[in-house]
Amino acid sequence: MRKTLSFTAMALALVGTTAIAEPTGTFRQAHEFGFGAQSSLDPISKGRVFQITEKIMSRLVRPDMDGRPAPDLATAWSANADATEWTFSLRDGVMFHDGSSFGAEDVVYSLQRVLDPANDSPARAAIAMIDRVEAVDATTIKLTLSASFADLPLLLMDYRLRMIPEGSGDTIATTGIGTGPFRLVNFDAEGTTRLVANMDYFEGPPGVAEMEIIGIPDAQARLQALLGGQIDMERGISAQQSVMLSSSDRFNIQMIPTGNWRGLVFRTDVAPFDDVRVRQALRLAADRQAMVDLVMGGGAVVACDTPVGPRDQYRAQIDCPQDIDRARALLAEAGFPDGIDIDLHVATLEPTWPVLAEVYQQQAAAAGIRVNIVQVPTDGFWSDVWMQKDAVTTRWNERPADQALNEVYVSTARWNESYYRDADFDALLANARQELDFDARRALYIQAQEHLWQTAGTLIPYHVTRLVGTSARVGNLDAVENMSVRWHLVTVD
Repeated sequence: MRKTLSFTAMALALVGTTAIAEPTGTFRQAHEFGFGAQSSLDPISKGRVFQITEKIMSRLVRPDMDGRPAPDLATAWSANADATEWTFSLRDGVMFHDGSSFGAEDVVYSLQRVLDPANDSPARAAIAMIDRVEAVDATTIKLTLSASFADLPLLLMDYRLRMIPEGSGDTIATTGIGTGPFRLVNFDAEGTTRLVANMDYFEGPPGVAEMEIIGIPDAQARLQALLGGQIDMERGISAQQSVMLSSSDRFNIQMIPTGNWRGLVFRTDVAPFDDVRVRQALRLAADRQAMVDLVMGGGAVVACDTPVGPRDQYRAQIDCPQDIDRARALLAEAGFPDGIDIDLHVATLEPTWPVLAEVYQQQAAAAGIRVNIVQVPTDGFWSDVWMQKDAVTTRWNERPADQALNEVYVSTARWNESYYRDADFDALLANARQELDFDARRALYIQAQEHLWQTAGTLIPYHVTRLVGTSARVGNLDAVENMSVRWHLVTVD
């Protein structure tokens, strides 16, 4: 049964905050409104607006400043000898925004909701190995897995695995009740969503009194909003745009190496991309270092079609030079001696996508790959274009190796954007998850990435060095990838 604070307890809590420095000012940020009418505050839905949920809801485990698992709502964890049972200790005394107390029953509910196939959550793939979630007592939970898995805390850092009140699944999409540093005042995906400081946040009161999250679908419009003072931060600044901002004392630029990737996706379930030789040719035609230089102004790290970030402990070191002659030969073997024609669908939702498409168009032409760039609207890109058209641009935020590989490439994954189906690859990942020896586990993850290099339908040319532009009035913004930012520390002058 849920516990709700009495009026007296709530009054005492409010009195206790009067000695704490009051938050001041309003921090304003844009979001892309990428899921259109499907946008919501349900953290496990495909339409979740993570720029909002990350500020109003907490995870069990969060990344620290180096990307390693660190306490959030869970303060400690341990596993049995074969890593099939995990026990997590929870913070005591934490309150939800509605005044109810957080406890083990909320964790059980939140995780079971993700695991329920009926909810069709894209987050389910991240924790599908969990068979049972149990409350040991009010501040302890036990997770029983279907097989050994030594890296479970890494997966619980997933930005969608937010804890919500028990029984709130039918209303969370609009109420947004969580335990995060800010609480919801109003939600307007197409307009301005307003958040206010949660003075009872377990890590202390936030630095700003309010946050406004404003729906701005187009990248150029978001830049203009930053230049015009309508927003205080834009996390998608291009190398060309950063020159404009860095020349003014009104703005600051952060350079953040990340595991975020940008790329091109070719559906492996439709011709001609269902032929592995065509897929190899498409990827061999790319000069990845030239893409880094021309698209990112040098602000990226070459990736040989692996989604695993350059700082990840399981990253494979693969060489992937451009090979036009081999690409032409593969196309001829596949029955295309005169090359192929491709319609590549591109939006300005991500500012580098059009440039990436143009650079690839020029590079691939030498291999007889004729790329027709189709400009599509930013509104509804994720619902109407991505995973719908045969060739599209894509982007993903940084994920631990196991999560990235499972969520994007496993045959049954909800967001298998290239419709990649490979039983050998699936087996490699299943074996890696069950391997308790680190070196042996690492070898399996590396083998899986090498398998992708030979067979995948996704061209991932680089991992992004993120350029974040802020107004000069913003302070204490962690220079880390988005999912690790401690939003309660941010201040504005």
